[in-house]
Amino acid sequence: MPVPREWETGVEIEDLRTFVEVADAGGINAAARRLGLAKSIVSRRLLRLEQELGAELLARSTRGAILTEAGISFRDQAAEICGRIDAAREEMSPNGDIRGLLRIAGPASVAAYFASALAEFAKRHPALQVHTRFSDQYVDLAAEGFDCAIRGGYLPDSNLIARKIGSLPMRLYASPDYIEENGAPEFPGDVVKHSAITAGTSSWVFSDGEQSFTVHPQGRFKADNAYVLTEAAAAGLGIVAMGEMIAGPYVEAGRLVPVMTRFSLPDVGIYVVRPPGQHTPRKVRLLIDLLVEKFSGKEA
Repeated sequence: MPVPREWETGVEIEDLRTFVEVADAGGINAAARRLGLAKSIVSRRLLRLEQELGAELLARSTRGAILTEAGISFRDQAAEICGRIDAAREEMSPNGDIRGLLRIAGPASVAAYFASALAEFAKRHPALQVHTRFSDQYVDLAAEGFDCAIRGGYLPDSNLIARKIGSLPMRLYASPDYIEENGAPEFPGDVVKHSAITAGTSSWVFSDGEQSFTVHPQGRFKADNAYVLTEAAAAGLGIVAMGEMIAGPYVEAGRLVPVMTRFSLPDVGIYVVRPPGQHTPRKVRLLIDLLVEKFSGKEA
C-alpha cells in the first residue's frame, strides 16, 4: 500500500507505532503502560502526528480519549506501514541486531519454567525491549497488543497461529497423608470414588497402552493456577493430574507421590501462539527458535 503523498515526509515511525498502540489499547493510559512510557510522551507523539497529518485522530475529554472517524480509518494504514517498515528492516539486516519491543504473554503457572529462557533471550539481544505478562487470565493477543504468547494444554480452535515447542508429561498425584487415609486409585474407574482437584469441569483420559479410559473426576477444590492445585493436593485435599515439571519438587520433598502409575495421561503440549498474519516478525521467530532449542524433547 503506497504511503499517502501528503505525509510521505515528516512523520516519525515511533509516532505511528504509538498511535497504533493507543488505538489497540483503547486509550492513552493503557498504551503508555504497554509501551513502558510516560503518559506525557505518548500524548506528545500523538499531538505531533496529528499536526503533521493535519487531522484529529483522537477526541479528548476529561474522561479519556477515543478515536475519531479519521483515527479509526487511519489505524489500519498506520499498522500496515509499521509492519512493512519492520519487514524491510529485517530483510536489510537478517543477521543484525533485533530492535524495538517484544511483548509476550503466558500463564502464571509456567512462568518459572520459562524465566531463564526469556532472560537468556533478552541477554542475546541487548537492543530489544522484552516485556512479559504472566497471568492465568485469558489474554486477547491482538486486542491487547501482544506479539505472541506461551500457552500450554490442548489448544482450542482459533485463528491464532501456533508452533509447538515441546510437551510436558502428566501424572496423577496425591499426598502420603491422603493415601494413608483414603487409599489410592488403582484403575481409572476408581478415580470417581476419590476427591479430585481440578481446574474446572474436565475429564481425564487414561491409557494402558492398548485402551483408553475417560473419567469425569469430582471434587470440592478447583483453581485456575497449577501451583494452587498442587499445593491443595500436597495438603491432602485429593488427587490431582499435574505436569511433572510442577509436581517434581513436591515429589522430591515427599509431599506428593505418583499414583495409578500403570496408566498414563496424555502429554500436554506447549506452544507459542501469535496473531494471524503473513509476516512473522523476526523477533518472534528468534524467540521460537530459542524455546524450541531449550524445550523440544525436554520432559521436565
